[in-house]
Formats: sequence, structure tokens, C-alpha cells
Amino acid sequence: MSIFRTKNLDDMVAATRTPGGLQKVLGPMDLVLMGIGAIVGTGIFVLTGTGALTAGPALTISFVVAALACGFAALCYAEFASTVPVAGSIYTYSYATLGEVVAWMIGWDLMLEYGLATSAVSVAWSGYFQSLIAGIGIHLPAALTAAPGAVPGVTTVFNLPAFVIMIVLTAMLGWGVRESARVNNIMVAIKIGVVLLFIAVGAGHVHPANWQPFAPFGATGVMSAAALVFFAFIGFDAVTSAAEEVKRPERDLPIGIIGSLAVCTILYVIVAAIMTGIVPYKQFLGIDHPVSLALQYAGENWFAGWVSLGAILGMTTVILVMAYGQTRIIFAMSRDGLLPKKLSNVHPKYHTPFFATWMVGLIFGFIAALVPLNVLAELVNMGTLAAFCLVSLAVIIMRKKRPDLHRAFRCPGVPVVPGLAIIFCLSLMAFLSLITWMAFGIWLVIGLVVYFSYSRHRSELGKAK
Repeated sequence: MSIFRTKNLDDMVAATRTPGGLQKVLGPMDLVLMGIGAIVGTGIFVLTGTGALTAGPALTISFVVAALACGFAALCYAEFASTVPVAGSIYTYSYATLGEVVAWMIGWDLMLEYGLATSAVSVAWSGYFQSLIAGIGIHLPAALTAAPGAVPGVTTVFNLPAFVIMIVLTAMLGWGVRESARVNNIMVAIKIGVVLLFIAVGAGHVHPANWQPFAPFGATGVMSAAALVFFAFIGFDAVTSAAEEVKRPERDLPIGIIGSLAVCTILYVIVAAIMTGIVPYKQFLGIDHPVSLALQYAGENWFAGWVSLGAILGMTTVILVMAYGQTRIIFAMSRDGLLPKKLSNVHPKYHTPFFATWMVGLIFGFIAALVPLNVLAELVNMGTLAAFCLVSLAVIIMRKKRPDLHRAFRCPGVPVVPGLAIIFCLSLMAFLSLITWMAFGIWLVIGLVVYFSYSRHRSELGKAK
């Protein structure tokens, strides 16, 4: 039983056509809005302030660096997603090119990345939600406002809003992907409107003197901020998890991946430039609502409520899409026998992996409610950067192994573009903390133990051989 056995691409595609499977209901606009829904959230409403403290006004360059790393990887994702329209994203692609044990490890990695991302954003969502309802005189009991130990000097037991939003969105995902996509599209349209309104209102209050010095911490500051704000771009890869539910994956998946990333990059750079032009970057210290702070500096307090609404909707769609992506990866791994079969059961009425969806929602809902997640952004970044490196490597390998394979979208400049993606991602990983590397390593060791004690012996590919 070779741990590097690979799956046949034709068999993988054929498996998606079995009766009672996932329904093909998504179009290109659904995918673009799904990508924007996953990307525009915590990054633009929270991390911009932290990034400005690290890079100064050069935060705009940090966003471009992070976007380049994502852009090169996005071209690789687009080639695979259009060629292999199967649920599971990079897990599935790795299984066809790099072997079972590599596929398992990257799937294990993505389970952590997507799950903790939903928990972290749920906690941020809770903070904005509590701030919004406090404005109309509603206050939750202190014990239900945060995880134990999250607020110094305050006795907190359970983050109730974070748990509730996870459960509500889990119910929506269990109900059906078409219905979830419709709700996502509406919320994305509103939050993009809020971001555009901020740009229109804030542009007139920019003071170019605040952009000097432009890069107070030099190239190190720019790269460190890029490694941090990379979290802001996480999500476009979740679009590939929808491959089996897309009407025309060979055309629509590249549009969804590249289109959503391009739109969000432009928005991030403009918002970062306006924010640092209104507020001296040092003023963002200890601030978790940098967009609102910029409006206060500009004297546009009337807009604060709209920003809170945009932030809440932004984070809601991030949780929704990331939870969706995680359930589809678990579905694919279960169908391959690497996880218990119950996790790939499709509900006869809703046509969703119902049990897997609720398992994910409950586990990471409780994590959001009970665990202070201070270093979560870096840990999520580590997992995503590792995934991007692997998908780029997989494109190079598949070009060598299957040059005859029909590719609806071809990544340009292979092997140069995938090579650049790997270089950019490894460079950003080098700027992450030692604690993050250690935590990531521990999670991977646990994954290897699970693989060799359970998954390897229950693999459907192993049984077939």
C-alpha cells in the first residue's frame, strides 16, 4: 500500500455524476460574489489598522505583495479547478498528482485553516455586533460577551453572539447551497456598497502629509505587514470547493477565482491609502475598528453606523463561505474513505452534506465561544500559504505527467508563474512567528498519526488496488 498512490482524474470526475449527489446550481456571478464574500470582511474592517502599525502608509504595497502571492496561486487554482471540477479544492488536486499522504495532509491542513477562520471571524463579528446593539441601549450580560479569560479583569464565560451566528449560518448551509448563495449575494452587494461609500466620503479628507514617511520600517515592515494582511485575501480558494455544484465549471470557476481576487485587491489598496491618508498610522495602536476611526478623524460620524453594518455583513459572508468550503473538503475526504463515511452522506431533500455541515458548525461554534483566539490570523495564514505552495507545485507536476489532458483554462508561463507563487508564499511564511510554526507543526504531526492509524487502511483507492 503506497502512501503516494494517486487517483485517476477520469474516475474522479465520473464519481461526481452518481445519482443523489450535489446539485449543479451555481453560475459565474455566484462564484465571483462568493469569492468577494469570503475575502472582504475582517481584513478590510480590522486588519488594516494592525497592518498600518507594521508598515506605515506603505501598507498599500503590503497589500500588493500579498495580492501577487495570491494572484500567481490563483492562476494555478484556475487551471486545476476548470480541468478537475471535483469538490475538495487542493486536497483533490493533490490526490491526483502528489499522492494520497500529501493529499491527506493538505486536507487536514485546510480543515484547520477554514475551521479556525470561521471561529476567528465569528469572534470579530461578535465584537462589532455588540458595539452596534450597545448604540441602541442593548447590553448582554458580561459573562456571555466573550470567551473565558478574553477580557482582563472581567469574568466572561461564553461568547454567545459568536456561537449564535455560527449556528444560524450552519442551518442556512444545511438548507441548501442555492439558497445560501442568494443570501450571500445580497449581503455582498450591501457591504461592497458600504466600502464604496467609505471611499467616496473619505477621499475628500485625505492629507498627503500623513503619507510621510511612506515606509517608516523599510522593506522588513512591508513584508511583515504583507504576511499579516495575507489573511485578508484568504477565501478565493474556497470558490474551488464549489466545483461540483457549478453549472459550467470549465468557464465559470476561473472567472470566479480571478474576478473576485482582482476586485478585492483594488478595494484593499484604495481603502488602505485613504485610511493612512486621513489618520497618522501611529494612531491605529490598540484600535480594532480602523475604518470607524478614520471617519471620526474626518468628522463623518453619521457614517459610523453604516460601517458597523458593512463590517457585520462582511464578516457574515466570510463565515458562510469558509464554512461552506470546509464542509466540501470534508465531504471529498470522506467519499475517498479517509474520513468516516457518514460525513459524505447527502441529504435526500436539501442535497447537502447535512451531517458534516452541522458537525463543523457545532465544533467551531463552541471554539469561537470558549477559546480566545489571539494568534489565529497567523496560524490560518500558515495553512493557506502551505496550500498555495502545493497547488502551484501540482500544476507543474501535472503538466509533466499529463501533457495530453484537456485544460479549459491554462495557467500562463508554466513553470515560471507557479514557481513565483511558491517563492512569494515561502517568503511570506518566513515572516510568521516561531509560535505559529510550532503550532502548525504539531497539527501536522497529529494529522500523520490519524492517517497511519486510520485513514490509510480505509482508503477507497487502497481497497480498489
